Amino acid sequence: MTEPTHEAPLNLLASCPKGIELLLADELTDLGATPGKTTVAGVYFTASLETAYRVCLWSRLANRIILCLVRESMVESPEQLRMATATLNWAQHVLPGRTLAVDFHGRSDQIRHTRFGAQTVKDGVVDALQLAGQPRPDIDLKMPDLRLYANLHRANLTLGIDLSGESLHRRGYRREVGHAPLKENLAAALLVRAGWPKRAEAGEAMLDPLCGAGTLAIEAAMMAADVAPNLARQRFGFHGWAGHQEPVWLDVKKQAEERASLGRKRCKSRLFGFDQSPTALSAANANAMRAGIPALIHFEGASLTQLQRPASLEDTDRGLVITNPPYGERLGELPELVTLYAKLGERVKAEFPGWTLALFTGNPDLGHRLGLRAHKQYALKNGPLDAKLLLMNIPDTAEQAAQTSSKSTPQGVNENLNEGMKEASQKTAEETQGEVGENAKQVGESATEENATEIDASAAEPGEGAQMFANRLRKNQKRLKKWLKQSGETCYRLYDADMPEYALAIDCYLDRVHVQEYAPPRSVNPAQAQKRLYDALEVLPEALGVDAGRIYVKQRERQTGKAQYQKRGASGERFEVREGDALLWVNLRDYLDTGLFLDHRPVRRMLQEMASGKRFLNLFCYTATATVQAALGGASDSVSVDMSNTYLDWARDNFVLNDLDPAQHRLVREDCFHWLETASTQFDLIFLDPPTFSNSKKMQETLDIQRDHPRLLDLAMARLAPGGTLVFSNNQRRFKLDGAVAERYQVEDISAKSFDPDFQRRTNLHHVFLLRHREAA
Repeated sequence: MTEPTHEAPLNLLASCPKGIELLLADELTDLGATPGKTTVAGVYFTASLETAYRVCLWSRLANRIILCLVRESMVESPEQLRMATATLNWAQHVLPGRTLAVDFHGRSDQIRHTRFGAQTVKDGVVDALQLAGQPRPDIDLKMPDLRLYANLHRANLTLGIDLSGESLHRRGYRREVGHAPLKENLAAALLVRAGWPKRAEAGEAMLDPLCGAGTLAIEAAMMAADVAPNLARQRFGFHGWAGHQEPVWLDVKKQAEERASLGRKRCKSRLFGFDQSPTALSAANANAMRAGIPALIHFEGASLTQLQRPASLEDTDRGLVITNPPYGERLGELPELVTLYAKLGERVKAEFPGWTLALFTGNPDLGHRLGLRAHKQYALKNGPLDAKLLLMNIPDTAEQAAQTSSKSTPQGVNENLNEGMKEASQKTAEETQGEVGENAKQVGESATEENATEIDASAAEPGEGAQMFANRLRKNQKRLKKWLKQSGETCYRLYDADMPEYALAIDCYLDRVHVQEYAPPRSVNPAQAQKRLYDALEVLPEALGVDAGRIYVKQRERQTGKAQYQKRGASGERFEVREGDALLWVNLRDYLDTGLFLDHRPVRRMLQEMASGKRFLNLFCYTATATVQAALGGASDSVSVDMSNTYLDWARDNFVLNDLDPAQHRLVREDCFHWLETASTQFDLIFLDPPTFSNSKKMQETLDIQRDHPRLLDLAMARLAPGGTLVFSNNQRRFKLDGAVAERYQVEDISAKSFDPDFQRRTNLHHVFLLRHREAA
């Protein structure tokens, strides 16, 4: 290979994030290159050396620029890889005494590890250099003088020189990245898709209301001021390449410096970034300073609630609001996010009519909460996550007024709709609901289920149904108010799929709200079910007067085993609640259940009343809340049995919270079947509350409560002292007590008496029986 001149065409490859390949091809054309084949996350192109330098300096979208030296097929074995590498004249590219690193991508049946592939390529390079009489180069994986590129895909090998060095998305200005940073070249791609380059030429304004470390605003300012994104970079990969021509590079750089100097002075666009985090704003200002454009952006502390059009933009009727809000990867993050997106939509419609909103999100359904119709959507990747850029025109004031007028509904129609929904709810709820607790519910949808495959943003605004849902919450609060005041209870069920369209169980714990979504059956359109969940979460804070950050969301599914023991998080976020005389720990975030089964409150109260002077046994004790109540009721001693270390530790903490003596009230980790088979102690009061089904590995056998309850009850009754009482509870909705049990023991079904007012809509939620020994004839 002869030494390249700055006019001779070079074969190159530009890599980029997935989804922006066509944008990159257009950018390469604008920079004077000739794009060729587009591949996944890359574009092949030809360019002169001067243009290749210009692409390294000016590309806002590329990750790396590779000088392709060879593309060879039928390469599968290590020997073939090494020989293909060794045939190149590496002496024309590697200067004596320079360090190397090899970035290897791909694999074959015989080359399964990138480190092995890189080692094999390095060996081929060494062979070629030694044959040319050059010394063996040293390897420096962190900061090499020259970085080589190798890609092996389906036996096709591409070898080349990395002219960029460090990835081009690292402009050098962002040292303080803040939380969940957006890569610079992806931010630039969002701006290009939103039409910012042309908007900037026209002098339009740009604003990011959730700016974080300021990446979007900084990239927008560099575009508006004609500043090359890598102008501040001190070194590129080509600086260690034998074919580098310094005079050509310096000329390209000088031109960029002149353009930047002029562009900063001519920039007409006004740019703003807002964030409520002082740390983020500090990082944004520092990043803008390093980027060389601090005077072009105004960063200010403000929450979305405080978002207003800057005074300097009062005369501006067009501009771009662009932002990358959090979008959450877990169900429990939704309450705050639904509120955030709704607030964002509310504020931009109020403050920026006539502007364009560009929203980048990994959860388009959250984007729909804005109440704006997306006229364009672009599928992109944010790292490994699928994401979309939604472009929305914010209606001007007249358009918003017209839309509001068209959505208004006559009062009579509202009343009829409310009555119809009420009747449907009352009729359908009883037919479709299952049990809650250790068994999950699956709730049917109403007969008017929509079959829409996609919900556009404007249709996702909370409508009549959501307002009726909010009204139902207020009605339930009013209904329970007197009972709550008299009982002093602070933890209670407020709503349990009263309206089948909103298939949720909502529990209040002091000033916090626990929301459980019942997984819809397959017949229900998932998009419609999700829309209704988001509608509910949007109206919940106002309806209940609670901060969105104190709403916790989970999804219940029909479960087997001890699914309530499965951990969902590791926040350790727990707090104390009071139930009667007892103080108890609850955790609304980390587990499907909270540590306190609210429907069993009357049973625990009954146990406390029965416990004075009694020896108490709690089987399948969970967090031992029943034991706490029995102990506070005067139980002489107690034993609580469960298999879970987690929940026994939780129980131990509940004991400490109530000053219970561990010597008097013992916790035992054991399979309850095995413990009962080997125990010899008798008890005056026993509480048996097993799961509906369990196949836990910690148990010696599976448990099906309908099948196994006669044997389990016989074992428990063997431990019940004469004159004692066994309280048997379970959450199997269709449970039927075996007739033989009633023949052997005195049995009283008290299920109907075991529900407080907050659970009286679901009187099949659990079953409770009192068992006593029959007196000898």
